[in-house]
Amino acid sequence: MVNKKKDALMKTLLKETVAVIHSAFEDSPRTVAMVNVDKSMSESEKLEFAFKKTNSIDSAWWRDEDVTPMFGNEFCRSTSIGDMVLIGTDKFKLNSDGWSKI
Repeated sequence: MVNKKKDALMKTLLKETVAVIHSAFEDSPRTVAMVNVDKSMSESEKLEFAFKKTNSIDSAWWRDEDVTPMFGNEFCRSTSIGDMVLIGTDKFKLNSDGWSKI
């Protein structure tokens, strides 16, 4: 019990949550995942971490412990060019040459 409380406290102190929003192939943007990132990461590191965590390589990305899926279907495509990540109140779009703040 003590370890669970300690782990939850440490997670709160050391992590923040960013939203991954799919919009590239959608009729309207929709949040598909909340990704836990280290607060100590730079903005660009958080963006890249969220991107990597929402791409299926060896297994379905929504099964990762750092990811909370926010979609109702059995599966969801990987994040790609045209999708977005929300860090706090700042939104970034993935372009073919990297991320741009929108």
